[in-house]
Amino acid sequence: MRLAGAHAAVRRIWTVELRPQAGGPTLVCPSCTARTSPLQASSARSAVLAHLACHARADALPVYLRSCQCRLQGCSWHPRHRGCAGQVLLALTRDRSGRTWRLADACAACAAATSHTAVVPDTLLIPRRLAAAAPVRPRVHGDEPQRVREMLTYLASALGCVTSPAARLLALQCALRADTHCCVRLPAGLLRSMRLYRRAEVWQELAQDGWLELPDPRAAFLQVRLLDGAVLDQAPGRSARRRAAHWALKPAPLIVPAASKPADRLIALVLAAHTTAAGPAADMAVVARLCGHSPQQTEVLLDRLVAGRTLSAWHHQRDTDEVHWKPAPPHRPAFGPADTSAH
Repeated sequence: MRLAGAHAAVRRIWTVELRPQAGGPTLVCPSCTARTSPLQASSARSAVLAHLACHARADALPVYLRSCQCRLQGCSWHPRHRGCAGQVLLALTRDRSGRTWRLADACAACAAATSHTAVVPDTLLIPRRLAAAAPVRPRVHGDEPQRVREMLTYLASALGCVTSPAARLLALQCALRADTHCCVRLPAGLLRSMRLYRRAEVWQELAQDGWLELPDPRAAFLQVRLLDGAVLDQAPGRSARRRAAHWALKPAPLIVPAASKPADRLIALVLAAHTTAAGPAADMAVVARLCGHSPQQTEVLLDRLVAGRTLSAWHHQRDTDEVHWKPAPPHRPAFGPADTSAH
């Protein structure tokens, strides 16, 4: 007997490969037998995302017909976790070499547990000309943590896995402040507040990763051009991104001292971006990936936030791999040991 409303799962997995050639990498797609002419290394990532988005647009399905492709593969794309859960999303994954890219439907839990994966917003599937002609939506304030969380997730996939915390913080500000031409101007005062003024090695790190062009260090305003045009698709508009960039500098309720190390500032930002109405919690694997650290290194950083009185406690629930934390109260006693809780 066939149940009413039952339907076979539709395969929604698209993969492309960047094959190195003498004149630059070429994009090869087994789904449509596409093969491009040699690409500039700086534009290859954007070409990959644009090609995969074309497939997703052409094979669009109603939400109720989409299913987690990771589950259909036996959840072989990620380490063990507590099971499929959450909304079905489009997840972009690259392998460690950066040559093979996959776009697929995955539930929120599987997308979060898969390494080198970023959630692709639905706005990416709308052609830019149509998106520009769409009616302007009213501004929604208070969504800055979500915008930062989305961009951090994207950068975790777009940047190299060994990218330093300082470079990740700088990339976040550049991505959120970029204009429609992928150009961004950063005043010296902003860089001083981030303790990144005249830190040429941080810019060099992002340039070597093929993510931006090196700026002129002599200019009063550092102006750079991002080589990853896909960052503009990670948020609904420039004004929302700029508000998120401002919030990321002092991410309440987890504001660390100005002199804190970049690693401490980054993990505090990641936790603040995951502090929602449902409670301050996230998968340990997600927190570690967004910070570019191992889970063991992440635990050390969490202890440092407790020692610095940014957190009052944290706990790692190992059976679900969830980490929970408690922000320190705004008015704390001047003396007394910090409660590091059990973890």
